[in-house]
Amino acid sequence: MHKSLLVNRYVYDVLIAGGGPAGCASALRLANAGLRVALLDKASFPRDKICGDALSVDVLNQLPILSQTLAQRMESSAEKTHSYGVRIISPGGHRMDIPFIHKGENRYGYICQRTHFDNLLFSQVKQSAKIDTYENCLIQKAENAQDRVMLYSNIGVFEGQMVIGADGAHSIIGKQLAHLQMERPHHSAGLRLYYEGVEHFHPQNFIELYFFREILPGYLWIFPLPGNKANVGIGMLSSSIAAKKLNLKHILQQLLDTHPLLKERFQKARPLESIKGFGLPLGSKKRAISGERFVLTGDAASLIDPFTGEGIGNAIRSGRVAAEHCIACFKQNTFSASFNKQYDNEIYRRMWNELSISRSLQNLCRYPWLFNFLLKKASTNAYLQQFFTDALADVNTKRLLTQPSFYYRLLFNK
Repeated sequence: MHKSLLVNRYVYDVLIAGGGPAGCASALRLANAGLRVALLDKASFPRDKICGDALSVDVLNQLPILSQTLAQRMESSAEKTHSYGVRIISPGGHRMDIPFIHKGENRYGYICQRTHFDNLLFSQVKQSAKIDTYENCLIQKAENAQDRVMLYSNIGVFEGQMVIGADGAHSIIGKQLAHLQMERPHHSAGLRLYYEGVEHFHPQNFIELYFFREILPGYLWIFPLPGNKANVGIGMLSSSIAAKKLNLKHILQQLLDTHPLLKERFQKARPLESIKGFGLPLGSKKRAISGERFVLTGDAASLIDPFTGEGIGNAIRSGRVAAEHCIACFKQNTFSASFNKQYDNEIYRRMWNELSISRSLQNLCRYPWLFNFLLKKASTNAYLQQFFTDALADVNTKRLLTQPSFYYRLLFNK
């Protein structure tokens, strides 16, 4: 018998490559669309995903949109810590605590290991009889045929009318169909290390961001986790690492061991793993994130916030938009690159305002004196403290930080 006849072939309407937040969001939205949908992931869940593990208020707001059951399962999970704000430390050691408050309402996010969070999402998809899931399915090649898209994997060939690329920072769909490449000025390198026994967290579990001079534009983070654990890491723009020829692992360990703000807190701490690295494709430029029979979502579409490094909220949102767009494709019976351009337009309509502001803030981090000035001023200025609280929740307020007139007023007004 001819060898090709022995290959397993799977035929669907929509193929979703990647079972992380973006892929699961797409799948959950498509579950009741009357389409044949397959979700493929190279791993077996639960699996680790190297990340800071912080789930923003935005993420929590989107969970009930995906599924009320999912939101309830997350709320009742013991594998998370509530966090009620963020602590920012400037290069000069000035500190500012910003609570999660919007329009007078106290809010919170979670810190939850991605092993648990992603497994919660994926298990919700698996419970749906209308979505077929394939684990340990490594996509090796993606290509467009005349009237379908083909994904070649270690378990067989998948055929579909559309593919949603939700396969992360090293997306096969992005590389082979969109021809995207890593661009260092729009990419960050990150390291993560789990610790046990880190001391002196904020009583309301504020996440901590340290903007040390030697890692600008970037920061070191410490996020509290359940069970006396912490997610500790560092992220920095890849172009700066290359230009300065830095060893990020060495810098991280040196800061934890010797910096006056950290060394006592880590004196009794114990690392629970070796340092692990990951890449963050940043949403600091617009890209073509769709084409003939495909759209890209989440990290595959480079939708990570350039300033904060947060990507889960935009991953879930883009997954939802991708699903809505796929439904429109089948209604119109068109899967062309020109029609799919509507997806790009909708993504950037929703996200570009905040992404572009974050890019400007990232650039401002190159000036340590400015960061020090802002946080020192905020320590004695009630108006500025309130401003930062509002800016954390409102993108239009945050935009003022990118305007020279804002700093002029701070310089010449007490």
